[in-house]
Amino acid sequence: MKALRALVNALLFIPDRVASLAGNVVTALVQIWSNKIRSLLTVLGIIIAVTSIISVVSMVEGFGNYVTSFLRGLGTNMMVVYPERVRGPMGEYLRPAEMTIEDIQAVDRYATAVRRTSPVIFTRATIEYGRQQLIGIDLRGTNEFFQPIRNFYVDAGRFFGAVDVDAGGPVCVLGREVLRKLECDESVVGDFVHIDSQRFRVIGLLQSKGSFMGDNQDEMIVIPWTSALKMYPYRRNYLAFYVEAMNEEKIPDAEGQLVRILRQRHGIKKGDPPDFGIFKQDEILKEFHTTRVIATSVLAGIVSISLLVGGIGIMNVMLVSVTERTREIGLRKSVGAHRRDILSQFLTEAVVLSTVGGGIGIALGYAICYIAAMHPNMVEINVPIWSVALALGFSAGVGIFFGIIPAFKAAIIHPIDALRHE
Repeated sequence: MKALRALVNALLFIPDRVASLAGNVVTALVQIWSNKIRSLLTVLGIIIAVTSIISVVSMVEGFGNYVTSFLRGLGTNMMVVYPERVRGPMGEYLRPAEMTIEDIQAVDRYATAVRRTSPVIFTRATIEYGRQQLIGIDLRGTNEFFQPIRNFYVDAGRFFGAVDVDAGGPVCVLGREVLRKLECDESVVGDFVHIDSQRFRVIGLLQSKGSFMGDNQDEMIVIPWTSALKMYPYRRNYLAFYVEAMNEEKIPDAEGQLVRILRQRHGIKKGDPPDFGIFKQDEILKEFHTTRVIATSVLAGIVSISLLVGGIGIMNVMLVSVTERTREIGLRKSVGAHRRDILSQFLTEAVVLSTVGGGIGIALGYAICYIAAMHPNMVEINVPIWSVALALGFSAGVGIFFGIIPAFKAAIIHPIDALRHE
């Protein structure tokens, strides 16, 4: 019963507390407005800190979203399996590494978590068209599943099909950067180019993917892997291949199945190292996500150091304000104000001052991001809501932390001493 009575009394007392808090907020706003220049200079550190946090976090998030989208566009459920020579304890090669088309077909046939596979031959070639000659262009010998596995489709002409692969036909698909360097346009589709002195018909052009970490995805030629083997027969026993899992969740299952199949086919005993390597696209995505979180946290932490500078400024000005308003404090105490009332008043003023600075900083941060996003080469920038809440919360927290000392100093002033103050 006593607990219920105490709860009722507390609820009845809430409107008085709300009114008192509202009065303190109004008083704080009046004080800020009456000392506009001083207040602006006081919260300048808060404004700079919040503006920096909003701008830096938003731009890092924008670039992070761009890279994440790019990596997902390459296929997050894709793996690349390649032959890898086994080294001994002294770094010496123990045995040669081989990967044949029969190995790839076995994975395709028996690995139930694998949707499809695609042999791939990686090399560089010289391409000639008219008087133009390009040296060292990336050449991919693969099959018709290259498009869905790599999410790399043509936007002019067509990609080669199973018939072209089975026949080992001299057909090719060019990347957009190759097209630009050959100084030709889409009319090249249907025409002939020479790849390492072999005549190939251009049947399609790949859609533009752009560059990533210095690697231009558009500087590439794709031909059937059977045609590549005719040009480079020594690669027959050293093939790599793309593997597409059923979905991202099936990647561990697909990896385990292909490892078991390849170890059995290559006669690798339990405990011995494999003679092949596996590159998983989702590993890059996970590592980048970790790096992105660390970079965002570190940069936000660095720029938030200026919050401390702004907080020190608020504390100094609030101490000056306590000295200037000592007689006011004495008058309030003489008419019945308690220490908690004085403490609440000055603490509220510090919080309102820092929060106003935080609001100005948020507005400036939005403006900077909006202006930066107008640049044609800039990635899409969206201000995360959590960064706004974090910046505003930190600015209010700074007001509480650095305002408590001046507020406490004002609260403990003796009313007689305050009234005597000149």
